[in-house]
Amino acid sequence: MRLKTTGKKQMAKEIKGKFGKGESGNPAGRPKGSRNKATQDVKAWISGIIDQNRKQLEHDLRDLEPKERWTIIERLIQYITPKMQSATVEAQIQAEYAALEKLLNEMPETGIEAVTERLMRLNQINRKDDE
Repeated sequence: MRLKTTGKKQMAKEIKGKFGKGESGNPAGRPKGSRNKATQDVKAWISGIIDQNRKQLEHDLRDLEPKERWTIIERLIQYITPKMQSATVEAQIQAEYAALEKLLNEMPETGIEAVTERLMRLNQINRKDDE
């Protein structure tokens, strides 16, 4: 086998037959999380069909029995609402702490003092409620 390049990545690929973890043959490739062109094309095509047939779709929905109509509406809603991300309570707490820390780092001293005073008052109120 004859190679034109002899960079470290190319050598690693030759030895293992694939790229190492975190390496790619195209480091400037598609950004993480972006949709591929086929997905974008299909979504645009479906959107066009719906837009061109909106009145007919609404008419057809009215002709259905209520249970069937709501079943279809429920299925369609999944395409317009964001998907729920499952997260543990610990992960949610860590995210809240990180957001709070960022806020405190960016907040002026007077703001931090006001927040501290408010927290102390709330703490006193909670202690009285517990008694």
